[in-house]
Amino acid sequence: MNFEELLGKYQTLVVENNNLKEEIKRLKAQLGTEELLVDSDEIFEYKSDSETLEQESVDQVFTSEVNNMSDPMEKIKLFMSLFKGRDDVYAKRWENPKKGTAGYSPYCLNEWKPGLCRKPTGTCTNCTNKVYAVLNEKVIDDHLRGYKNFVAGIYPLCLDETCHFLVIDFDGEEWQKDISVLREVCVKFDIPLTVERSRSGKGAHGWFFFKSPIPAALARKFGSALLTCAMSKRHEIKFESYDRFFPNQDTMPKGGLGNLIALPLQKAARENHNSEFIDENYQPYRDQWAFLGAIPKLSEDNIEMLISKLCHGNELGILIKDEEDQKPWEISKSKLLKNDFPKTVEIVKPI
Repeated sequence: MNFEELLGKYQTLVVENNNLKEEIKRLKAQLGTEELLVDSDEIFEYKSDSETLEQESVDQVFTSEVNNMSDPMEKIKLFMSLFKGRDDVYAKRWENPKKGTAGYSPYCLNEWKPGLCRKPTGTCTNCTNKVYAVLNEKVIDDHLRGYKNFVAGIYPLCLDETCHFLVIDFDGEEWQKDISVLREVCVKFDIPLTVERSRSGKGAHGWFFFKSPIPAALARKFGSALLTCAMSKRHEIKFESYDRFFPNQDTMPKGGLGNLIALPLQKAARENHNSEFIDENYQPYRDQWAFLGAIPKLSEDNIEMLISKLCHGNELGILIKDEEDQKPWEISKSKLLKNDFPKTVEIVKPI
């Protein structure tokens, strides 16, 4: 057994050990052996270091107390409280060095197993033997540590067609200019925007987190209103780097999972300061975990109110229910063909 395999087993044991500690803590609380009072809406947790009881709302259990020096399990909990999507399936990045291709696929426990997997001749869509692996703490731990170059992606559109966040994707040469305009609008309307430099370093993701899951259609409507408002403020900005929303659908596509987004803070990408969260000067925050712990979240009421404020009732609404977004501000062009014109034209000259 080589060093990498031993390290992987050690990391697995660390995660399992922390899970057991949390379970013991929960059971002690139920038995009344630990000072933990639980209300239907609020959590009051005993703080041994200060000997006081501090009230924290359920949505704010994770705060900026988490930092670079925090326990790995605390970081994983904070991470999973923000980057939430479907937990019954996740995507894994793959590479084909021979062909120079790469992409993401849902991770199936039966992949490449003889007699069960239909690859390479068949596809996963209609396979009756597919068993998707669940998204858990071990997956997140492997992603953050970059174990064997592992990169995970999540599917933001949940089965009930809600989502926990909205992401606006910017790619291309103009991404910095476009993200700056979006920041200006967010500052004006007091909207918490979290910007992540992409894995390639040639783009950015603008994240908006919600206190509780909201309909994907409403989240995307909010994104459309934001972009429309930004365009109205800066007509010279064409937002050419805008690519799409995550989630990219209002409803779950038949037989599909919706689009996926790669999770941030993967170790290999971070070595080049990519997949990290950046400030208005495009510089990574010194303590990524303290920054994540202080991110405010939007409620559904906030979203509805902001939509009306951003565009005064003239928001674009649902852009499209197809797989791909269209850029609503682009002028559509019709291509004329030879058959669109008559063979002869009769001209009548008035006397």
